[in-house]
Amino acid sequence: MTGTEIADVDPVAVLLAWLAKHPKVTAALGGPGRVSGVREAPWPHLRVIPGVGGDMRTLEWATEPEVALEVYGDPSGWPGPHALRRIALVAALAAKELVDEPVAPGQPVISSVRPSGVLIDSPLADGQPRHIFGLLTTIHPPQETP
Repeated sequence: MTGTEIADVDPVAVLLAWLAKHPKVTAALGGPGRVSGVREAPWPHLRVIPGVGGDMRTLEWATEPEVALEVYGDPSGWPGPHALRRIALVAALAAKELVDEPVAPGQPVISSVRPSGVLIDSPLADGQPRHIFGLLTTIHPPQETP
């Protein structure tokens, strides 16, 4: 196992693709097209980005980087904090489901998803509502076939 294989494993890309097609996340957000890596309308919107924490262990095989889920409401303040909190929790629970899904050949394996802390109500400076939830994802490169 080389360091390059670890460098090529991206938990953000894996979780973003999973959450963007997850029916419970789509329903919680009010429709498709509301999950991406950028803050954008339509609102509410789930942004999946690298988190600031995690544990890269010894940079061998399995690492545990953090992925941040940011749920944004409309700049006008809608929906309220309770709805954004619920969306963030629905997305986190959907991310945990990925652990039990079959892995396509050649794809990285996520073997664990767990919270890195608490769910934070953190509106932007302009008042736009936002909730942030960090997830530690244990991920490793694809298994090699003998």
